[in-house]
Amino acid sequence: MAKASKSKAPKSDQSVPRINIGIPEAARAAIAAELSKTLADSYTLYLMTHNFHWNVTGPLFNTLHAMFMTQYTEEWNALDDIAERIRALGHYAPGTYREYAQLSSIAEPEGIPDALEMVRLLVKGNEAVAQTARNAFTKADEANDQPTADLLTQRLDVHEKNAWMLRSLLQ
Repeated sequence: MAKASKSKAPKSDQSVPRINIGIPEAARAAIAAELSKTLADSYTLYLMTHNFHWNVTGPLFNTLHAMFMTQYTEEWNALDDIAERIRALGHYAPGTYREYAQLSSIAEPEGIPDALEMVRLLVKGNEAVAQTARNAFTKADEANDQPTADLLTQRLDVHEKNAWMLRSLLQ
């Protein structure tokens, strides 16, 4: 009877190939840091918008309830793209409320505001995400990081448009 040959198991100490996408590590780290702030602002805005969707009342209920749902659904879908871009750059994405609270520029509201205050807060929130995304875009552009720049351009378009539509309700 022939001896069974031992198959070689992969070595556990084999190193993972280093990232070589044409963007130096320092630039990838700087971009990932800015994207992490964008993710934190985006998640905070998502939570705020969803909360307001659930709790809006008053004569604008139907309009705002539907608008908020459209906006929080779009925001939810974008979160994954932002986090996955951070990972593609070789860094871990923040994913806890504590991290988001530390990184976000958006303050959470106290209690449940009235409908028009919800709109005002969401205008400010969308503008904050746009500002944070614009800062991240600058880092990506400096490093010739087209995928991140493209992602951020799309996010800027969404948040500037959302802010405009919400602001229009206040005029």
